[in-house]
Amino acid sequence: MAFLGLFGKKKNPAGESTRIQANAMPIFPEQIYEAASLELKDIIAPSALKIEPKSINLGDKIARTYFVISYPSTLTDNWLSPIINLDKVFDISIVIHPVETAQVLRQFQKKVAEVQSQIMAREAKGMVRDPTLDMANRNLEDLRDRLTQAQEKMFDVGLYLTIYADNDVELYKIENEIKSILEAKLIYFKPALFQQDDGFKSVLPLEDDHLEIYQKLNSEPLSSFFPFVSFDLTSDKGILYGVNRHNSSLIIFDRFSLDNYNSIIFATSGAGKSYATKLEVIRCLMFDTEVIVIDPEREYERLAEALGGRYFNISLNSGSHINPFDLPLPGEGETGNDVLRGNVINLVGLFRIMLGGLTPEEDALIDRAIMETYAIKDITPDSDFSQIEPPLLSDFEMVLGGMEGTESLVSRLSKYTHGSWAGFINQPSNVDINKKFVVFSVRDMEDDLKPAAMYIVTHFIWNEVRKNIKKRLLVVDEAWWMMKSEDTASFLYSIAKRGRKYFLGLATITQDVGDFMKSPYGVPIVTNSSLQLLLKQSPSTVDVLQKTFNLTDEEKYLLLECNKGEGIFFAGLKHVAIKVISSYTEDQLITSDPSQILALQKSRSELTQAVSGTTNQ
Repeated sequence: MAFLGLFGKKKNPAGESTRIQANAMPIFPEQIYEAASLELKDIIAPSALKIEPKSINLGDKIARTYFVISYPSTLTDNWLSPIINLDKVFDISIVIHPVETAQVLRQFQKKVAEVQSQIMAREAKGMVRDPTLDMANRNLEDLRDRLTQAQEKMFDVGLYLTIYADNDVELYKIENEIKSILEAKLIYFKPALFQQDDGFKSVLPLEDDHLEIYQKLNSEPLSSFFPFVSFDLTSDKGILYGVNRHNSSLIIFDRFSLDNYNSIIFATSGAGKSYATKLEVIRCLMFDTEVIVIDPEREYERLAEALGGRYFNISLNSGSHINPFDLPLPGEGETGNDVLRGNVINLVGLFRIMLGGLTPEEDALIDRAIMETYAIKDITPDSDFSQIEPPLLSDFEMVLGGMEGTESLVSRLSKYTHGSWAGFINQPSNVDINKKFVVFSVRDMEDDLKPAAMYIVTHFIWNEVRKNIKKRLLVVDEAWWMMKSEDTASFLYSIAKRGRKYFLGLATITQDVGDFMKSPYGVPIVTNSSLQLLLKQSPSTVDVLQKTFNLTDEEKYLLLECNKGEGIFFAGLKHVAIKVISSYTEDQLITSDPSQILALQKSRSELTQAVSGTTNQ
């Protein structure tokens, strides 16, 4: 829908109605050029205008205006909703003029007398009682009582509708569609024949009514005209996620005002999931939210550079290191024993991933070895964790090697301490995330190590989050990597459940819906996400999503056929069709389209050469 106007008539001091007269004089380009001025109406005016009895040609568009001539005796709530939510281009104006109650009561007295006279005349002739007259009499008496008691007011109401189309056939189809919807509710309308000019002006947002075709309605049925009954999904504050495809309204939400701060995005490759996420990152940073991204495909490097963030490339040869034995400071309500024991449990999960699984006996040995490793560094639950020097993986290997029955564990662990993977985690931490925007890239990490790397990075971020509470957003892109292992999936789920306590929102993004939902933690992560975005899906996975999100068949087909950046946006129990939009500047920053990136690089290179040539001259 293009525009919805709601207005009354302006009055001058004398109480007479006044109108805003449109300038009917044609303005030619030569006149504009000679006057050296250009007004807004010159810009938005069509290139040509032709007024016909039943329509107006506006450049390459045809417009036709209609007015409602009849309503049923009873109007239901939201009867206008099906019209407003049509996926067509049209304007609606609702014109409302209050009527003096004394004037209405005088008219009612005459009308009641006429109806009662007809009833008495039928009785005198011995005719059968007419239920229609009896009902009209009761309604008139009831309404007159409520007007007298100031419970109701009367209004002159006009409803005008202008439809736009590219040709007469399309206009005819739209007219029939709207006509069938309204006539099913016993509401009838007709075109403004030979008044298309006046009708078009009446619908424009000029607070001017040239048609003046009204029906008298009292307050109760008038309230059913309330126009804002579309499928809006927005809040008073927040960031723009996209445009509502039902009615082109804006979808604005603040994730930190919802029950939890988490979100999840499902989409096929190339459907725009990373694009939508980068948009949210940019807009969240504008609202003083710190953003941390775990990036498996190195898609956020350009964005981090452009926004002055920090970018860490986690790989075997990287200079950035994270020591998993680091201990966070105890938070509010926590003791040193809670922190130490929690970190031991997380480390056991990490070694389960790194060593390809553990038997119950090996699990117990690893648990005891971790505690002894902390003990050789004099770290106990009573220690000041801000003054300690945490152990390294090589210290843990030494302790483990001194225990009985650990030969297999030490053998499997040696590649992380002495082999080609030694540079991965056997180093003190040197990563500082004290920036508003931080990106950890694990693209260059071997596939076998990616789940472990993402686990370590996520655990490090979680410890930093618990140190001091700030409004933060953690983005885990390609989260299916973490769902491959039960330990990483369990840790991700624990963040989804506990993040709210530390003012942390978790944004989970994945293209492999099958692996994600097969995990026992897949559905719980979805249900613990207040915001959910489904973009284009493949036929092999859409049935799983339909069952998980209780989608209708129409919504299922929408996900199969929608374009890039289009899908369904969920916020709580509500959902609408969405189209993700960006500004030109945002698009240049976040695009991952190789052709666009090459074009940008070429333009920058040409600009650099031009500047260099100018400087040399």
